[in-house]
Amino acid sequence: MERSSPAGDIIETPDGSRTAMSARFGEAYGSRHGAAAQARHVFVEGTNTHLKDASRVLEVGFGLGVNFRATLADAAARGVPLRYLAYEFDPAPTEVLRAVAEGGEASDHPVWAALLEGWGAPSRLHVEAENVTLTVRFENVLTATLPQGWATAVYLDGFSPAHNPDVWTPEFAERLAGALTPGGVLATYSAAGHVRRALAAAGLRVERRPGPPGKRECMRAEREG
Repeated sequence: MERSSPAGDIIETPDGSRTAMSARFGEAYGSRHGAAAQARHVFVEGTNTHLKDASRVLEVGFGLGVNFRATLADAAARGVPLRYLAYEFDPAPTEVLRAVAEGGEASDHPVWAALLEGWGAPSRLHVEAENVTLTVRFENVLTATLPQGWATAVYLDGFSPAHNPDVWTPEFAERLAGALTPGGVLATYSAAGHVRRALAAAGLRVERRPGPPGKRECMRAEREG
C-alpha cells in the first residue's frame, strides 16, 4: 500500500521493506513485491557478493540506497570489507532515503548515518567506517569515466528500458563489461531479450535466473577469464 508522509508517497512492500515513486521516471525505485527481497536476490546473491571475502561493487543508479543497505548488511554480518561506488544523477531527497530505510536492514550502521548527513553534496559523497568505503558520484553515468577492471560486481539497476532506455544499450553494456574484473558478475532485474543480447555482445557469459517475488526471471552476466 502507499501512505502519505513528509517524504511523499512511500510504498510498503510485502516483505516489510519500503520503496517510493520516482517523479522523473513515473515508476517505483524498487520492486513493489518486496524491495529488500529483490535487492538481496537479484544483486547481492546474483553477483555472489554474499560469498566473497571482499567485494568492490559498482552500482548504476543508487536510487534510495536499498541495494547498498542490503550489501552493507551482508558485509557487516560477515565482518568482511566492502568498497561501493555508485552513480546517481537525480538524487532523491534526504527525507525520502531516511523514510524508506527507517527500521530496515543496516539503517543503524554508521556508514548509512554518514550518508544521510552528507547527502546533497554538490558532486560527490565519500564516507568510510568499519571497513566499509562508500562513494556516490552525482553525475550521469553515461558520460562518467568508469573504473576499468575494478568491480567484482556490477548492479545494473536503472529504471526500466521503457522509461530509461539509455542504460540498457549495447554501447553502455560494453562499458560496464570493461568495469568488471575477470570473474566479476553483472546482475540486473531485467530479463528482456535485447538486454541479454547487449550483455552477450559485450563479451559476457549471460544466464537467466529465477526472479525475485513478483518476477519470473532476472539475469546475471559474468566476465570470463
